[in-house]
Amino acid sequence: MGGQGGGVLSDWIVALAESQNWAAQSTSVPGVAQRTGATIYYVEMMPPQGDRMPVLSLMPTPGDVDVVMAAEYMEAGRSMMRGLVTPERTTLIASSHRSLAVSEKEQAGDGIADSGVVVEATPVAAKRSVVFDMQTMAEKNGSVISAVMFGALAGAKVLPFDREAFEGAIRAGGKGVTQSLKAFGAGFDRTVSPVAEVAEPRSGKEFLEPPQSLKDPRLDKLLQQIRQNYPAALTPLLYTAITRLVDYQDPAYAQDYLDRIAAIHRLDTSLSGERHNFALTREAAKYVAIAMAYDDVIRVADLKTRASRFARVDAEVGKKQDQLLYMTEFMHPRMEEVAGTMPAGLGRWLENHPAVFNRLDKLVNRGRRVQTRTVFWFFSLYMVGGMRRFRRGLLRHEKELAHLNGWLKLVTETAPKDYPLAVEILKCRRLVKGYSDTAARGNSRFERVLQSVPQLIGKPDSAGWLRRLTTAALADEDGTKLTGAQKTLETAFEAEQPRVA
Repeated sequence: MGGQGGGVLSDWIVALAESQNWAAQSTSVPGVAQRTGATIYYVEMMPPQGDRMPVLSLMPTPGDVDVVMAAEYMEAGRSMMRGLVTPERTTLIASSHRSLAVSEKEQAGDGIADSGVVVEATPVAAKRSVVFDMQTMAEKNGSVISAVMFGALAGAKVLPFDREAFEGAIRAGGKGVTQSLKAFGAGFDRTVSPVAEVAEPRSGKEFLEPPQSLKDPRLDKLLQQIRQNYPAALTPLLYTAITRLVDYQDPAYAQDYLDRIAAIHRLDTSLSGERHNFALTREAAKYVAIAMAYDDVIRVADLKTRASRFARVDAEVGKKQDQLLYMTEFMHPRMEEVAGTMPAGLGRWLENHPAVFNRLDKLVNRGRRVQTRTVFWFFSLYMVGGMRRFRRGLLRHEKELAHLNGWLKLVTETAPKDYPLAVEILKCRRLVKGYSDTAARGNSRFERVLQSVPQLIGKPDSAGWLRRLTTAALADEDGTKLTGAQKTLETAFEAEQPRVA
């Protein structure tokens, strides 16, 4: 894919072959990085055949490829699907890390493809496989993945050239030689002396056990409530939630959260929730925390000006101490976000006067390129981030609070009638995420899905129906699949109605 040094890698391979007096040819088919697929580089080489010049192919032929190298694990899977990897002759060299494709990122829900399928297929599809996390190894050695892959190719010994010939090809390139040779050596050694490592299928998140003390009386009070009032299995999740909410707002805000969860846990207990492993409390603990830590302009500004973020970006790009790094970021605020950061009364007044609101929207509703490491923009965003102390009195918070209360009221009214459906109502919150247009679309889908709850209460597989509606709502932005799923639901229930002749 773009930026991984695929062109450099193919040049090294050609230079390697030609340095040994072999005939070699490389071609490439651009895939515009992850937008339309990875760029495919193809190299053919052969030893000298007297005075005759070989005729080399421009593209690989399925079933006739000796080595396939993939700089990302799902690209290895795509090579298998194309028939380029065969058990009779192909050595597969692939990095086990994942770089998500656009098609995976654009999903409103979890669109990440399951790499476990590739894990299972690799030993069957390839004659031999060399698979490990080459991206992490490259980063540790201050280079790019192509150098590690070249080392893996040398270590696999599928080409009749010694290590010195491979290293000579890198030196002949003349750029980044020291770092490339270091990464090459690491890849070579890892391949020659393999360590048991496979790409594991994704698993759920694991939460840390809470410490004995957080060295703050207010926070220790929250910890004490968690330990005393909830099952031990829920304490890691609740600890993660209060940590997030304290970081988002303050300890008092985390206490508000625990008060809400306590009310739901009492209801859960009264409904014999232990038979369901307190599913109602568990899902509320997760999604109420997410709802209370909603993304707003204040949160975005706070995160963009944190020292930890600057340090992370510096490390990612390899910034040195004597270098300056500027980051240009795109921001497109709407008047809705501006009004949301105003005191609730003033914000409501603006929304109730469309002429004024729309005129102001024309001033603010445009894209801006912001350099967060300049004094003006850093100070501006830092001031906005500091407004979190006033968040409880702002219009956006008032709206989020009303939305939260209405959602939890529906949950508590449904639980005594249909416990599994109430649990699924809590999970519907995953439809709402982000801010600005993204949050508006999510809220719209959320409300549409919840409109179906009254007709589901007490029906067979009610939770399953609501889950299918949520999945449909996550499938596309325009709501076409959700509309289809709702019509299917209506048709199914109409068929159940008794008919009298």
